[in-house]
Amino acid sequence: MSENAMVWKSIFLNGHEYCRVWQDAEFNYLSGAAVFSTDHRPTRLDYSISCDHQWRSVSAHVSGWHGDEEVDIGITVKNGVWLMNDSEQKDIAGAIDVDLNFSPSTNLLPIRRLNLKMGEQAEVSAAWLRFPSFKLEPLRQIYRRTGENSYRYESGGGTFVKELEVNSLGLVTSYPDVWEAES
Repeated sequence: MSENAMVWKSIFLNGHEYCRVWQDAEFNYLSGAAVFSTDHRPTRLDYSISCDHQWRSVSAHVSGWHGDEEVDIGITVKNGVWLMNDSEQKDIAGAIDVDLNFSPSTNLLPIRRLNLKMGEQAEVSAAWLRFPSFKLEPLRQIYRRTGENSYRYESGGGTFVKELEVNSLGLVTSYPDVWEAES
């Protein structure tokens, strides 16, 4: 598998996800599809995320279904103002990263943007798209680089902590008890 694509098996959601990362002269992109079942409800969510060349989120789109509910969410950010389906999200003003609650792909964004040296840590504010409510909420996160390809991830004021393993691009290869990369 190339370093710019990943297939994950979800331990928590009972399913799989595929993600691809690429860039052009203007933006960095992530796109993928997650297929899983939760609460006996089959779910398919396709997503695409655009970031500037410093890996700051510019837009995201999530579409598909969760059980019999259609999902079609557009998120944009410009000058620190976040919109979800054209409605301003004042609670997350100042956030830099979009974070899809159902996917490990978006951990790549702060990992790439921060470019932490060994032992360094940084706190970031993310626009967290919750699953299955699909509400956009602020989420404080701390990333600490603990190894060449590892980070301590913390959110919820320390109530959620995971040791993430990543590949050379920064895509998660191990998110203990939640996601694992498949070769």
